[in-house]
Amino acid sequence: MHSLVAALALSTQWPATAETYAFEPKPDDFRSTAFFDLRSLNEKQAGESGFVTVDEEGGFRLGNGKPVRFWAVNTGVGREKPWAARPRGRKTEPELARHARFLAKRGVNMVRYHGHINPPVEKRYTDVDEKEVDWAWRLVAEMKKEGIYTTLSPYWAVPMKFGKDWDVPGGADQSALGLLFFDPALQTAYKSWLRRLFATPNPHTGIPLAKDPALAIIQLQNEDSLLFWTVNNLKGAQRDNLGRKFADAMRKKYGTLPGAFQAWDGNRLPGDKPENGILDFHNIWEMTQARQGGMARRLGDQLEFWTRTMYDFNREMARFLRQELGCRQVINAGNWRTADTLRLNDAERWSYTANEVMAVNRYFGGIHKGPNEGWSIQNGDVFTSVSALKQPNEFPLNLKQVAGRPMLVTESAWVFPNGYAAEGPFLIATYQSLTGVDGYYWFATGDDEWTPPQSANGYNEGQQKWMFGDPDTLGTFPAAALMYRQSYLKQGAPVVQEVRSLPEIWERRTPIIAEESGFDPNRDTGDIAPRSSVKTAVDPFAFLVGPVTVKYDGDSATSRVTDLAPFIDRARGEIKANTGEVALNYRQGICTVNAPSAQGVTGFFSGSRRHALRNVTFTIDNPYGAFLAVSMDGLPLSTSKKILVQAGTQSRPTGWKERAQEITLDGGAKQPGYVIESFGGPPWRVVSPQVRVEVRNPQIRRAFALDSNGNELRAVPLETTGASKSFTFPKDAMYVGLRE
Repeated sequence: MHSLVAALALSTQWPATAETYAFEPKPDDFRSTAFFDLRSLNEKQAGESGFVTVDEEGGFRLGNGKPVRFWAVNTGVGREKPWAARPRGRKTEPELARHARFLAKRGVNMVRYHGHINPPVEKRYTDVDEKEVDWAWRLVAEMKKEGIYTTLSPYWAVPMKFGKDWDVPGGADQSALGLLFFDPALQTAYKSWLRRLFATPNPHTGIPLAKDPALAIIQLQNEDSLLFWTVNNLKGAQRDNLGRKFADAMRKKYGTLPGAFQAWDGNRLPGDKPENGILDFHNIWEMTQARQGGMARRLGDQLEFWTRTMYDFNREMARFLRQELGCRQVINAGNWRTADTLRLNDAERWSYTANEVMAVNRYFGGIHKGPNEGWSIQNGDVFTSVSALKQPNEFPLNLKQVAGRPMLVTESAWVFPNGYAAEGPFLIATYQSLTGVDGYYWFATGDDEWTPPQSANGYNEGQQKWMFGDPDTLGTFPAAALMYRQSYLKQGAPVVQEVRSLPEIWERRTPIIAEESGFDPNRDTGDIAPRSSVKTAVDPFAFLVGPVTVKYDGDSATSRVTDLAPFIDRARGEIKANTGEVALNYRQGICTVNAPSAQGVTGFFSGSRRHALRNVTFTIDNPYGAFLAVSMDGLPLSTSKKILVQAGTQSRPTGWKERAQEITLDGGAKQPGYVIESFGGPPWRVVSPQVRVEVRNPQIRRAFALDSNGNELRAVPLETTGASKSFTFPKDAMYVGLRE
């Protein structure tokens, strides 16, 4: 299995002193005797009872009406790109069927296709990329067999290229960002691509995707918005065309364009061409600032116009998919952010309400700087490691959920080389359960099983950056996914129920709570709507107390906020969930889960070794880690006859070397960090668990060390004291199974 070694005690060797083991997992043989296999949580076939729907409270339900929670990932397996890295010397592509079975075993019941079905530039613009379409078809078909649903995101403007002969104003040398929302030619092409994708029978299932309930969610487009900085890059014919639409909207509102200028106190732009029926746009930076008078009114009209343009596109696409293609899937408009979360985020989210599902992409990680920082980790790069336990304002699930609609994070990860990824699945499962966020999609994998340390593209030197298949993250899936999907933790009652009118949003009024980590409740209070029943900003730690919701197109006088004093103690650095089952101390960097069927702790343990929970006590000598005990039979841990105990620590590639170095930030500020002296290679070296576990359960009689596939390796000695059983966690394992 794993060979134990001591890491070299060198100042430049990671880790400096900890004992480690080599992580060299065997391919999973999917034995029926494996201690854990979460495949049984999935349906025999995804969609076997019908299409996934959304209920009145904004939760997902299976076709039979049963509530469902999604533990989700982004995958590229089966895409068959020539640059795909070949793990462990493999000469063939990873196997899609094996991949589906592997994911299902570890609790996954949703994958996301993030593709680009637009055609190559040499094709007609109404054609599609047939390889991308076939990948989508194969992905849905194979995942379906393992009870895994698919979210399909077929278009991203960033890599989109225009052909020279395409009938798109502005020509081939322009960015596609923003154009899909208003350009008729591109919209016509997009609809033709979707017709091919959804209405053509899938050769791997015999039915079109439109009729296949294994396809659960359609995401109209990825990471684009008219409310992001990229809108400033609109130029030429496209800017004029959007300006004509703006002028038409202002004539409708004010009667004439002179009437609009009068309402704006004469606020004009050099690009205004009223004689040609064109109004130009202020730089979006102006929308991030407090403005008064006529300029503020023009900015409000501009914001409303941009937002309604996106809303109208999203509504039209829903009509097209449903009425012309016959799609019965639920729809998400997009997943992007804005130029200013404080002033513009609610406008962005309102534009998504043309469809059923809300979403955002939000990663967690520190600084990483280097020549190829966008995709690869190389020698000489500098970085910082950060923990959400100590920086809770930046936690990816700090989300204002639109009342009555599901909320998804469709791309996220603790981004490598961040060293604290083991907390990720623990915290995501915990706070998804508490707040009711409906899906978090780990990004990403191109490997059918584990991802070894490897090149990001298969030939350039360096390490892959965007992944979850390492021991720290994927290794801590099973217990976390089981806890979340089985609802072992209670969902909290809403602590903030904000209501916002549309005029307040167009006026860029300050919300009572914002997702942005820089939002200061003591300063950012000057522009809350006068009618709001909440006159001061709400502590952003409320996101970690219970659900935070917002309702649009309502009366802000009906907003409600729970008294947060019993749950937030800034002097002590404590945030408690309103369910009583979760507690975070961000000064110490420790989070505990204490529920009948799931108990655990993640954090930094140098100052706090012993953690006694209801039925489980962890005594930890690791400086950092994530430790979780979950019932495998649904019973409380006090009476369960089968318990999984999971240990997540830290890992780095073999030979990884880093040393402390001050990092210069943009603007000249300095921050402590690290420089990579060697990015190393396979296999991963995992810090050995140094933990003693006591379980107060008279039913338990046996303990086994499990391998990375959940198979029993050897017995672990159990000590009995009354009704308690204690054991020392094996130093070369991530899992221990306890049985009666």
